[in-house]
Amino acid sequence: MSIDQTARVHPDAELADDVEVGAFCVIGPHVRIGAGTRIASHVVIDGHTTLGCDNQVHAFAALGTEPQHRAYKGEPTRLEIGDRNIFREYISVHRGTMLDEGVTQIGSDNLFLAYVHIAHDCMLGDGITMINGATLAGHVRVDDHCILGSYTLVNQFRHIGKLAFLAYRSGAVQDVPAFVRCVESPATPHGINSIGLRRHGYDKQDMAAIKQAYRIVYRSNLRLEQAKAELRPLASENEAVAVMLESLERAGERGIIR
Repeated sequence: MSIDQTARVHPDAELADDVEVGAFCVIGPHVRIGAGTRIASHVVIDGHTTLGCDNQVHAFAALGTEPQHRAYKGEPTRLEIGDRNIFREYISVHRGTMLDEGVTQIGSDNLFLAYVHIAHDCMLGDGITMINGATLAGHVRVDDHCILGSYTLVNQFRHIGKLAFLAYRSGAVQDVPAFVRCVESPATPHGINSIGLRRHGYDKQDMAAIKQAYRIVYRSNLRLEQAKAELRPLASENEAVAVMLESLERAGERGIIR
């Protein structure tokens, strides 16, 4: 274990033997950090926060600090982080509140660039990229392999489906279905995330099925419930369409971007 002499690591914190902690860091008493994790200088990790293995936390990041919510009264809520994530400079990730399940969760293999903010009670999957300044309000769900461009904003309680792409300064005020590419604020749909789909091994048959599903949802002038009914037979034949349909079924009362 390599802990800089200027760091303040609480004696009750649990750090794996090979964890590196840089200068002027503050690690709280309820923090657990897995093997291979590197903490740069001036990082604060507080609360009931767990980091898995091989994470990288860069300078001036703040993980597991109190949620920015008036209802929070000091309850022992949590932040749970998986493996091999990269947190760049000035990131803030808050732990959960009792208004939800009491936990903020982040999966594995994610890349969060400078000034990203992840608010209380968010649930993030694996392989997500959030570019500089992207911000999630509370209770947001982001599925695997999404990309959120610089200064993207996602309203609270929204769901971003698998492999969705939100371009620079998108504003998601409604749910974004799986595989959909969107731009502008409020965000509007602009086709499917073809590049991301190819990178993750979707073949021509899958691409054709997803395009057909997109046309049903966005080009057929059907109401959402009618579009979902049209998709169900396709979803029984193609797993990718089933994923898209599932993201539509999750849409709350505020609906999807249209």
